[in-house]
Amino acid sequence: MYPEYPYFKKTTQSKEKILSFPPQHQVRQPGIESIMYPQPIIENPAYKGSGKLKGKTAIITGGDSGIGAATAIAFAKEGADLVIPYYSDYEKQDADRTQKRIEELGQKAIMIPGDLRDPDHCQSVVETALDTFGQLNILVNNNGVQFPQESLLDISIEQWDATFKTNIYVFFYMSKASLPHLKEGDAIVNTASVVAYEGNKKLIDYTATKGAIVGFTRALSQNLASQNIRVNAVAPGPIWTPLIPSSFSAEDVETFGLDTPMKRAGQPFELAPAYVYLASDDSRYVTGQVIHVNGGTMVSS
Repeated sequence: MYPEYPYFKKTTQSKEKILSFPPQHQVRQPGIESIMYPQPIIENPAYKGSGKLKGKTAIITGGDSGIGAATAIAFAKEGADLVIPYYSDYEKQDADRTQKRIEELGQKAIMIPGDLRDPDHCQSVVETALDTFGQLNILVNNNGVQFPQESLLDISIEQWDATFKTNIYVFFYMSKASLPHLKEGDAIVNTASVVAYEGNKKLIDYTATKGAIVGFTRALSQNLASQNIRVNAVAPGPIWTPLIPSSFSAEDVETFGLDTPMKRAGQPFELAPAYVYLASDDSRYVTGQVIHVNGGTMVSS
C-alpha cells in the first residue's frame, strides 16, 4: 500500500471546498519540513530495493528534505552511500532526520551545510565524497529557490541574479567539480520542472532557470555520450515540499496542485523511483531525456 494522501475540507456558507493543504506560510526559503502540516511523505514503505545502486556513491544537493530526501532514502534502499549538501544549519532537523533514516537502512550519509553558490564549496563537497568513500558515481542536482511575483516589473535585479545563481549556476559548479571523477556508466540527474514546458505567470525567473536546466541537460548529455556518462532530468509537477509554503502565499497553498488532471499535488516519494531509474543501469541507453512526473499534465518534451 502507498502512504495515505491527506485531503482537507473548508466549509463556507454555501459549500464545502476541497483544499490541497491547510493555509500556511514560512518566511524563509527553502523552508523546513518539520513545521509543515501535513509533513511531506518522503518514503514509501512498500518500496523495496534490489541492489540497483549497490556500492555506488551519490551526491544529492538539497537532499535534507523534500524531493532530495525522498531520492536519498530510495538510493539508500538500493545500496548507495550519500553525500548531501544543504543550505543552512536552520535545516538541521530535517537533515538529521534524513541522515538517521539512511543509516537505519545500512548506508552511510555525510551531511554538509553551506552555500553552493560558492564554487569553492562545491569543490569541497566533491572532495569530501572522494575522501570519505573513495569514489563518486552519481550527481543529483536538485537544489532550487523560487520567488513568485505578479509582474516582471516586480522582479528586482537582485532577485533575478539570486534565482539564476541558485538554480542553474550551482548545477554548473557541481557538474564541473564532479566530472573529472565520473567514469563510464556513471550518471548526472538534474531536477527541472513542468514550468519549463508550460510556463508560470508568477514564476518568470524560476521558469527561465528551469528552461536553462533542460538545455544544460541536453547539451551536456551529448558532450558526454562518447564517455558513456549519462545526463538526464526529472521534471516534477506541483510537489508538496518545504519550497511551497516558504515561497507561495497561504492562500495559494490551499489550492496547490488541484489544477492537475489528477486533481492533487504529488508527494516527494512519488518522484524517487524516477531518479533511481536514471541513476541506475536500468537506463543505460537513456541520455539527454526528461522524465515528467506531474500528475498528468500534457507537455511537449
